[in-house]
Amino acid sequence: MRVLVAYGSKMGGTKGLAEMVGTELEANGFQVDVMPARAVADLTPYGAVILGGALYSMRWHKDARRFIRKHKQALQTNPVWLFSSGPLDDSAQKNEIPPVRFVRNVMRLTHARGHVTFGGRMPADAKGFPAGSMAKNTAGDWRNPDHVRMWAKQVAEDLHAG
Repeated sequence: MRVLVAYGSKMGGTKGLAEMVGTELEANGFQVDVMPARAVADLTPYGAVILGGALYSMRWHKDARRFIRKHKQALQTNPVWLFSSGPLDDSAQKNEIPPVRFVRNVMRLTHARGHVTFGGRMPADAKGFPAGSMAKNTAGDWRNPDHVRMWAKQVAEDLHAG
């Protein structure tokens, strides 16, 4: 089965998470395409879709939101999983973080099989507002590869189960 892992990312942290998910799915026997959400033209080749979005001020990245609007009908007929990236601390490793309102609505719309929030990443040299000012106090990487692999493995198991 061919699986799409699409993402909306501003500074590369969510892209890295998507790549980790893709690597684990490939290790579990799937053909995987990992690409920016804005670059996806057609979902026809895919048997499942995983979409990730970076969180900024409790909002999913605009490319992830646009992806949902563009592919709404196709997403209602494919298995879908969602992930968010954002907390700039270790809270995503300690507790399950519920999806933001938009993502909850997307879960209902697409009948998504699951959602997870992973820790985010803020480079020390982040530019622009508010990222530049946030980086002064919260620069670091809270993405946990073990957490990502474990979640992606659960997705793979679900896909294998049919």
